[in-house]
Amino acid sequence: MMNFALTLTADREDAMDLTQETSLRVLDNLEKYTDNRNFKGWVLTVMRNIFINNYRRVLRSQTVVEQDIDLYHLEATTESSIETPESACRLQEITKAIGELNDELRVPFTMYVSGYRYNEIADALGIPLGTVKSRIFFARQALKTKIEEN
Repeated sequence: MMNFALTLTADREDAMDLTQETSLRVLDNLEKYTDNRNFKGWVLTVMRNIFINNYRRVLRSQTVVEQDIDLYHLEATTESSIETPESACRLQEITKAIGELNDELRVPFTMYVSGYRYNEIADALGIPLGTVKSRIFFARQALKTKIEEN
């Protein structure tokens, strides 16, 4: 287990932490293991999943939330079917509507669209979880109204 953890983390202390967390997770979820499966493979899969989740959490926590309106935008990839002029205009409408939201609604909504979870948004902004949920809901409602008006 330690060798695989070292391969994933490339750091001895992180590998030890990952091994310990994996051991605890495996012991807590031992009832989920079925006898006809490879135990070592199951444990290493648990370790890999923990590593991936921790990596994602670190990436999100290191992301700086800028509250400047010019920095908020939706990125459209080339694979996103925004090939027609109508689709491009629609994206501009949505981006403009998001920019017109007040900070109270825009910041949590943009964080949510960027992949943050509700509890992560609440922690980052220092507001209750219910407030985050309601602000995202009201942001969606406001965006829907603005877009339907156009």
